[in-house]
Amino acid sequence: MKAIRVHEKGGPEVLTYEEVPTPQPGPGEVLIKVAATGVNFIDIYYRTGIYPVATPYIPGDEAAGVVEAVGEGVTEFKAGDRVAHCQKMGAYAEYQVVPASKVVPVPEGLDLKQAAAVILQGITAHYLSHSTYPIKPGETVLIHAGAGGVGQLLIQIAKMLGATVITTVSTPAKAELAKQAGADHIINYTEADFEEEVKRIVGDKKLPVVYDSVGRDTFDKSLNCLRPRGYMVLFGASSGPVPPFDPQVLNRKGSLYLTRPTMGHYIATREELLERTGAIFKWVAEGKLKVRFEHTYPLAEAAQAQTDLKGRATTGKVLLIP
Repeated sequence: MKAIRVHEKGGPEVLTYEEVPTPQPGPGEVLIKVAATGVNFIDIYYRTGIYPVATPYIPGDEAAGVVEAVGEGVTEFKAGDRVAHCQKMGAYAEYQVVPASKVVPVPEGLDLKQAAAVILQGITAHYLSHSTYPIKPGETVLIHAGAGGVGQLLIQIAKMLGATVITTVSTPAKAELAKQAGADHIINYTEADFEEEVKRIVGDKKLPVVYDSVGRDTFDKSLNCLRPRGYMVLFGASSGPVPPFDPQVLNRKGSLYLTRPTMGHYIATREELLERTGAIFKWVAEGKLKVRFEHTYPLAEAAQAQTDLKGRATTGKVLLIP
C-alpha cells in the first residue's frame, strides 16, 4: 500500500510518499480501508518534534473508511462496516489497523468524508463546551480562530447551548465564515486590538471563559478578558507555545483558572467516546452542525496540506484522500 512516512523530524519535506506493507489486524483489531484522513495541527507538532515520537512512523490519527477485515475476538464490527476513529497514529495511508475499542460506527446518512472531517475536531468542540468549561445559557464566551475547523464547530455548539459568541479572525473572508457559523461579534485582530474590542462589547463584566487555540500571540490579552475566577482554556498553539510564566499572574488577575486539555483525557472510556461521537454525528446528519472540508489533497500531497494548514491558508477541515 501507499503511505506517508516520517524518518526524521523537520519541515514538510520529511513527509515521504512510500510503498509499505499492508498491515494485518491482530486480536482485538480491525483493518480499515481509508476513505479520508484528517490533517491536524498535532500532525505538525509530531513532525517538528514539539511532541516527541519515535521514527520512522506514519502520521495521522484521524480517519474514516470501511472495515476490510477484523482480528480475533472482534464482535462489534465486521467487514463492510462504515467506521471512523481519531486515536491511533498511522492514518496517512491507504489501509490502517486500529484497536476495535477506538473505532466508532458511522451512521447511515453521514458521508465518510464528513465523518473524517468532524470526528476529532467535533469531539474537541464537544468536550471543550460540555466538560472543560460547560457553557451555560446566557453567557458570553470568546473563541479564538473562529474560521478554523474547531472554531467553526465550537461557535455552532456554543450557540446551541444558548451563549453569545465573540470570535477573532484574520481576514474578511474568515469573518464571513465565522458569521455563517453563528458568531455574534467578530473581531479582525489584524485591524483591531481584540482585548479592547471585548471590553467594548461586554464592559466591566468581562468573560467567564476564553477558548484559545492560538497560544503565544493571544495568551496574555486573553487572560485580561476574563472575570475573576474565569477559565482560560488553552487547547492549541498555532502561533507557537506559550512561554513559561509565573502562576501568581493568575492570582493577580482574579484567581483565574488555566487548563491545557487534551482529547485523550475526555474520551478515556469507550462510553464517553461513543457518547461524544454519537452526539456530533447525529447533529451533522440532522443538519444542526455544519462541517466544512473544502480543502482536500491527494495523499501524496500531504506536505502541501500541512504547509497550507500551518500557513493559515485554509478554512474549515483539511482532508487527505488516498
